[in-house]
Amino acid sequence: MRNILPYPVLTAALTVVWMLLNSFSLGHLLLGAVVAAGASRAMTALEPSKPRLRRWQLIPWLCGIVLIDIAKSNFAVASVILRRRARSPGFVSIPLELRDQTGLAVLACIVTSTPGTAWVEYDSATGELLIHVLDLVERQEWIDLIKNRYEATLREIFE
Repeated sequence: MRNILPYPVLTAALTVVWMLLNSFSLGHLLLGAVVAAGASRAMTALEPSKPRLRRWQLIPWLCGIVLIDIAKSNFAVASVILRRRARSPGFVSIPLELRDQTGLAVLACIVTSTPGTAWVEYDSATGELLIHVLDLVERQEWIDLIKNRYEATLREIFE
């Protein structure tokens, strides 16, 4: 069975997304399942590593914190735009101790999905992360936010 559906959860998730995007019919269900199964088989060519979760119970807490931060950031960006106040965009270099590839990918998703910030570059040799901030007031606040709020939790989860 593992040879037919190497990633069954991915197949099921893609089928559900297909059904949400299209009208429900037996034909769409079958077509979505075939496309999802093909995508699942194609995923084996990428040979993704299996993440090792050390403290998976922290994942819901991290998701909650990220959702709250995204909401706060939406209001902050809207305030900057609507008030047309002068903003000072800039780059912040953050030294990271996190080395797990999955943890870094999750951190990239968090930083990029938060309005007003963008993941620019990560140097794996030095562990330096470069982000762009729309309204940079205090560099150290951003360094502390990334390191203490996200990186520390991701290290507990993945390392």
